[in-house]
Amino acid sequence: MKHIPNHHRIATTGGYTLMEMILVLGIMALLLSAGVYYMVGVIGSGEEAKVKADVQAISASLIRYQTKARSLPTQEQGLKSLAERPTTPPQPEAWQQFMKKKALVDPWAREYQYRNPGTKNPESFDVYSLGKDGKEGTEDDIGNW
Repeated sequence: MKHIPNHHRIATTGGYTLMEMILVLGIMALLLSAGVYYMVGVIGSGEEAKVKADVQAISASLIRYQTKARSLPTQEQGLKSLAERPTTPPQPEAWQQFMKKKALVDPWAREYQYRNPGTKNPESFDVYSLGKDGKEGTEDDIGNW
């Protein structure tokens, strides 16, 4: 077998051509744009799922508040009574913090709404978000009904 010294071999470059790089970047951009297009609906449904979970958590905290304080917060006291001791009557004798204040804000940075007695739940209370549009009574409102 004949041995060829290294200095006699032909040197080749091992890089990519400009055309190959442009082709790969174009394919990546196409895939990324398709992914963003299909994710738009997922983000909106994620916000709705968070609101539904928050409404359930707030409702559970209101029931715990009622058990501890022997009454639900009044309309005036509102949901903030879950995070801060109420200062208006009837003040509960036994009070504890059930939620943090920031948990009482929906994904659109608006406070969750509370109605006692409820209009949708006349025997109980309503807890709801005004939804993305921020208007009450529209079909994007999400509540405990």
